[in-house]
Formats: sequence, structure tokens, C-alpha cells
Amino acid sequence: MFKTIVWATDGSELADGALEHVRELARLHNSRIVAVHANELLQGRAGGSPVFADEPDLEKKIGKQVEELRTVGIDARLVIRTGTKDVAKLIADAADEVDADLIVVATHGHGGIAAAIIGSVARALTHTAGRPVLVVPPSKGTKAPAAKDERLVTV
Repeated sequence: MFKTIVWATDGSELADGALEHVRELARLHNSRIVAVHANELLQGRAGGSPVFADEPDLEKKIGKQVEELRTVGIDARLVIRTGTKDVAKLIADAADEVDADLIVVATHGHGGIAAAIIGSVARALTHTAGRPVLVVPPSKGTKAPAAKDERLVTV
């Protein structure tokens, strides 16, 4: 049984697709959903700046999604983690803090060399989290964004 489910989201269409699975699991298990958005900060001369300029818009969008979950009777809240640690570690730390039973994250579905070059939050979570991680692939018809537009859920 999953009492607390972390939905790791970057505000992308792929992460939104994973939310459908999170919502269904929460209904089946009467779970609490904790949406975790990790905002990795740049280091060096640009230190303290978010990696993406549209960060405030993403946080607003995710906040609305959490509010929609509440309106249908699901116990949900938003946790935003900001720091210089990698995104997977920020998510894993947040999952530890809320004692999550499961982390759900979307993936672009890239493998091999593309995953090695682009990076993989989903893959890193499976090694870092120390708790079950459900990796949701893109649904048929959902186009993964180009590498330059990738955010949190890159595989």
C-alpha cells in the first residue's frame, strides 16, 4: 500500500502524463500525493540562478495541478526543492522528508548513448532514492521534446 506518493515533475507534458498514473494509484490506495519540483541552481559565475528562465511559470502551473487534485478530494501538496545538488538527489531528499512509499517519474524513453549524453533523472533516482521508483514512459502520441528543451525527466 502506498500512503504517500511523490510525483517528480518538471512541468513538462511527459510529467503531466505520469500524473495520470499517480492519480490512479492515489485513488486505489487512498494515498497522499506530494508533487516535488526540483530546481537545480547553476554554479560558478551564474551561481544562484535557476537553470531555466521559465521557472516561475513552471511552479505556477504545477501549483495549479496540485490545487486541481485537492478539488477532487485528493490530499496533495507541492514541495519545491532548490539547490546545487543534482535533480535526482533533490527529489530523493524530498521523498525522504515526506517518507514516501513510492516515487513516480516520467522518462523520455531515450536509451544508450542519448541517455549518457543527455543525462537521466529517472535512472539516477532508481540508484539514489532508496525506495521504489515507478518510471512512466511517454504515452503513444506524446512526442518527447528535443534535447535542448529537456528538463527534469530526461532519460
